[in-house]
Amino acid sequence: MTQAEIKLCSLLLCEHFGEIVEKIGTHLIHNGSQPLRMIAHDTGMSLDQVRKALCVLIQHNLVTYQLQKRGLVEYEAQCSRVLRILRYPRYIYTAKTLYSDTGELVVEELLLNGKMTMSAVVKKVADRLTETMEEGKTMDYSEVSSTFVRLADTHFIQRCPSAPESPEPPEAPLPPAPTLVLNEQEMYTVPRLNLVGKGKRRHSDNGDDCEPKAKRQKPNADSKEPPPDDGIYWQVNIDRFHQHFRDQVIVSAVANRMDQTSSEIVRTMLRMSEVTTSSNAPYTQPLSSNEIFRSLPAGYNISKQILDQYLTLLADDPLEFVGKSGESGGGMYVINLHKALASLATATLESIVQERFGSRCARIFRLLLRKKHLEQKQIEDFAMIPAKEAKEMMYKMLTCNIVSLQEIPKTPDHAPSRTFYLYAVSVLSSAGQSQALAQLVANLIERRLHETKENRRLLEKSQRVEAILASMQATGAEEAQLQEVEEMITAPERQQLESLKHNVNKIDASENQVDETIFLLESYINSTVKH
Repeated sequence: MTQAEIKLCSLLLCEHFGEIVEKIGTHLIHNGSQPLRMIAHDTGMSLDQVRKALCVLIQHNLVTYQLQKRGLVEYEAQCSRVLRILRYPRYIYTAKTLYSDTGELVVEELLLNGKMTMSAVVKKVADRLTETMEEGKTMDYSEVSSTFVRLADTHFIQRCPSAPESPEPPEAPLPPAPTLVLNEQEMYTVPRLNLVGKGKRRHSDNGDDCEPKAKRQKPNADSKEPPPDDGIYWQVNIDRFHQHFRDQVIVSAVANRMDQTSSEIVRTMLRMSEVTTSSNAPYTQPLSSNEIFRSLPAGYNISKQILDQYLTLLADDPLEFVGKSGESGGGMYVINLHKALASLATATLESIVQERFGSRCARIFRLLLRKKHLEQKQIEDFAMIPAKEAKEMMYKMLTCNIVSLQEIPKTPDHAPSRTFYLYAVSVLSSAGQSQALAQLVANLIERRLHETKENRRLLEKSQRVEAILASMQATGAEEAQLQEVEEMITAPERQQLESLKHNVNKIDASENQVDETIFLLESYINSTVKH
C-alpha cells in the first residue's frame, strides 16, 4: 500500500468516524496486525478507548481479528475496505435507481450502521419515510420488507457471518474470540418475519406527551423482548454493487460504439446472468438467441431476425465484447467480461497519458500498444516526431512507469553498442499506477475540508437562520417576519455561500469521477490476475 493510499484511508476514517477511530485505524494500517495491549501502548490511548474504536471498526468490516496460537487476539485493518468508503454515495444512488427511495434508505442504514437485523432496518426505514410523507400518511412495514427481500434476492445485501451454536455445556470457558461461520446456502435467505405496523413520526401529537419522559419509557424498557430475527445480521454486498458498476460501464461503452439497441441487448444479457455468473468470471453464462429474445424489455419492439443480425454484428466486432460459443437454440452467445475490461482500461490509460503528457505522448503510447516492442529510432520514425522530442517524451513516460525498457544484449558483457533497447507498454503494470490517483482523491478531500473550515462561521449562521425560518413557518408566521429573518444574511454573505456550495459540489463531482477511473483500472487488474 502506497503512502498516498494510507493518507486517503486516514482522511476517510477521520471524516466518517472521528479522530480516535482514525488514530487506531491508521496505526493498524501502518503496523499490520497487533494485539489490544500493544495498540494501546503504541498509540498512548486507554484500553477502553481502543476497545470502543475497534468495536466501531469491526462493526463496519474495516478491521478483522484472528486468534493466535498463544491465545492472543490480533487485529488487522482492511485497507481496501476502508477505501470503499469513498464509494458509499454511489452504492446508495444505485439502490435508489433500482429500488426507489425505500431501497436507498435500506442500503444507507446498513452502510451507516455496518450490520443490522432485518427488523431493525425495516422499522428505521419506515420511520424515516413516514417523516417525509404528508400529515396523516404512514409507511407500512410490509412495503419496506418487500424491498428488503428484493435486495436480498438480487444479492445486493447478504447475511453476516455468525457464531455457531456450540453444544458445549454453559459452564465451559468461553474462547478469547468467537469463530464466525458463514453458511453460503443461507447467505441470501431472508427470515420469515411477520412485521406488522407502520412508521412513526418523531414529534407525535398524542395526548400522552404531557406525561414525563422517564415515566413513559420505563414500562417499555421492562416489556422489551428480543426481536424474532435476533442474531441474524445483514450487511451490504459490495462485490455485487461493483459487478453492477462494471456491467453499466460495458453497456455504456457498447452504446457509444454502436447504438442504443445494441446496448439494450447487452444489458439484457448481463441482467440474465447477473446472479448466475460470479463477479470474477471472465465470461458470462452462455445464453441462446431465443432466451435473449424472450427476455428483452416488453416495450422494445424488435423482431427475432433483427436481434440475430445485431448479435452477429456484436460477435464480429473487433473489440470482441460479445462472443459466439455454439449454434444450439438459434446460437449461443457470451459476453467476454475480461476482454471488455481490457479494452476499457486501455482506452482510459490512453486518455490519462494524453491529459498528462500531451497528444504526442499519446501517439507514442498507442504506437507501442499496436507494435508491442520498438527501438528508439523506430519510435521516432513511426510516430514522425523529432529525435530530441521523442527521447524527452520516452524519458518522461519511463520515469512514471507508463512504458518499460527491456535490454537484449548480443554479447555477455552487456556493452551498450551491442545491446538492443526495446520500449514496450504493459497495460497491467500501467493500470497498477492507478494508486497515484489516490493522491489526487486525498488532495480533493483536503481541499473540501479546508473550504468548509474557512467558511465555518458563515455556515453555522446560515444553519441557525434556516432553523429559525423552519420553526416560524411551522407556527404560521407572517411573510414580513420571515423576510426579516432572511435578511439576517447579507447579500455578500449569500454570494459567498453560493460560491462555497459551487466549489464543494465541483470537488464532490471530481472525487466521483476519479473514483470511477480507479474502479475501472482495479476491475481490469483483478480480472487479469484471476484470468
